[in-house]
Amino acid sequence: MRLALPAFLVLFGSFGYVEAETGGDAMAWLKKIAVASRQINYAGTFVYQHGNQVETSRIAHFVDAGGEYEKLETLDGPPREIVRNNDNVTCYLPDSKSVVIEKRTALRFPALLPGQLSGIADNYAVKKGEQDRVAGFDCQVIALEPRDNLRYGHKFCVELATGLPLRARTYSDKHEMVESFAFSQLKIGGGVTKDMLKSRFAGKSQSWRIDKSALEQNETSADTGWVLNNQPTGFRKLTEMKRSIAGRPVQISHIVYSDGLAAVSVFIEPMPKSPPPAGPTYQGAVNIYVRSQADQMVTVVGETPARTVKQIAESLSPRNR
Repeated sequence: MRLALPAFLVLFGSFGYVEAETGGDAMAWLKKIAVASRQINYAGTFVYQHGNQVETSRIAHFVDAGGEYEKLETLDGPPREIVRNNDNVTCYLPDSKSVVIEKRTALRFPALLPGQLSGIADNYAVKKGEQDRVAGFDCQVIALEPRDNLRYGHKFCVELATGLPLRARTYSDKHEMVESFAFSQLKIGGGVTKDMLKSRFAGKSQSWRIDKSALEQNETSADTGWVLNNQPTGFRKLTEMKRSIAGRPVQISHIVYSDGLAAVSVFIEPMPKSPPPAGPTYQGAVNIYVRSQADQMVTVVGETPARTVKQIAESLSPRNR
């Protein structure tokens, strides 16, 4: 797993907010953002920046009566192509001549907001800022300002007509930019066709290694026997389950907490023979904390500040203790 280098420091701009509360126009914009990236056609190139690393990708997204289709290609470093048909994802890795087939598990730019926005207004102040310009399009700034230091701040600049996010930035409680996505070139609506989503590697990958191990993971809702004694304010448990993962001799416990926007995953498993170093690491906006609890390894992963991930990791314990 890559580890981010020291954070790229960019202070919050002074956006001259005119919508100070979470009601009205700002929330209407937020709902528009949540829908736009899933229901309109677009194709373009965007840049992802975290630390001093910059990655460029090309994306095409198409919607018809059959659902959502998407193709994402990395343009820097080793080639990689991800093709999505609704929730079915195929990842082509030509350097290793392999294909990974899995179910969609995470949100990606520009679809960074969940479909349901319940709880967001409890933990963030939603504010409308000034207009800006990104990739040749006029856009409206909408900010999510955290009500405490347990979560990140977010700023979206969204295309005026459709609400499609053209730029998304994540900020720490010190007003430092943690990561940024921004389109550098974009086409919306007309001119975007389903043909743009054809894989460049589908034909030549017939002899490649096919990895379907992610589809073989068995999940069952279950009481894991672990409790969170000091739950961070605003976070609630979404799911709790036991999972069988290919290559693991026993089931692992998986618990997910969320504040309506940010999610934190907890993984609990028997201590491996060669465990990773205990303590914190991070990659962009994602913080990771590993600790041992008796003969178990607890790994907490979340797109939250390090203090939130650490609080969850250190306050988990088996119920009988």
